[in-house]
Amino acid sequence: MRRYTLSLTLALILALSPSAAAHVVHTVEPGETLWSIAAASNLTTRALAAANGLPEDARLVAGTTINVPSEAEAAAALAGLAPGSGDAPDAVGAYRVQWGDTLSGIAARSGVATEQVAWMNGLSPNAHVLAGTVLKLPTGADPAQAQAASPPPAQPEVVPDAAPYATGGFVSADQIAQIAAEHGVPGDLAAALAWQESGFNNDVVSPANARGVMQILPGTWDWIQSNLASAPLDPSSPAENVHAGVMYLDQLLADSGGDPAMAVASYYQGAGSLASVGVLPDTQRYVDNVLALRSRFGG
Repeated sequence: MRRYTLSLTLALILALSPSAAAHVVHTVEPGETLWSIAAASNLTTRALAAANGLPEDARLVAGTTINVPSEAEAAAALAGLAPGSGDAPDAVGAYRVQWGDTLSGIAARSGVATEQVAWMNGLSPNAHVLAGTVLKLPTGADPAQAQAASPPPAQPEVVPDAAPYATGGFVSADQIAQIAAEHGVPGDLAAALAWQESGFNNDVVSPANARGVMQILPGTWDWIQSNLASAPLDPSSPAENVHAGVMYLDQLLADSGGDPAMAVASYYQGAGSLASVGVLPDTQRYVDNVLALRSRFGG
């Protein structure tokens, strides 16, 4: 699963430390990013950046050192941040339904069609959406403009019941590479994207309503099933989630002329948005992380 030598080293160091209160000094290796080091250390990127006095999108230089904090140090660093500083950007297109929202109202305030929002989230255009429901809006729509006028009471998160399903279970990098090979996709690229998306965990549902190992939206799942799959896909299977994501990545690679960076950008941001507004800053960070992670999986 997690084949990061760094994570194993840190786990041993922290386990042998009675208080686990001291940071670990880490020398940055070629290709490493704040995100990859944080993930290997069981930290958030925000906590690692805060502990080192860095912006969350800082680029690391190979050969320099950073401090990997203990949990207590990470918490203290985060507590010292000014409110709102260092926050990671919201997932692209993520929106949580507020009291009084309707699907058509959300779509209208976001400047997109009701049918498009419904399709992306596996809903009927006439569906009643409950407060707390997490939806994906087409990239380029502004979720902030769709907020209710007054703050609603806190609501539990509600995920629309649609395929694919977050059923739990993990896949390994080797399994992903094998599936990728069946579809002619570089195994290291598929594994890097899957790790960035979910950490190989099929139980993950994103704030933008994507599900499973490859974080596939319901509308994208249906499109893959109708246009790319040669047989019915099992929406509850972690391996089938990987098959679907790899087939989609293969199509994006073909559409981009074999350019991994553009294919990964399309996977995250959406091809239509990429064509109309270019690569967004959040997308560029995502692409940089995925490409840097390729070296961890044989690339």
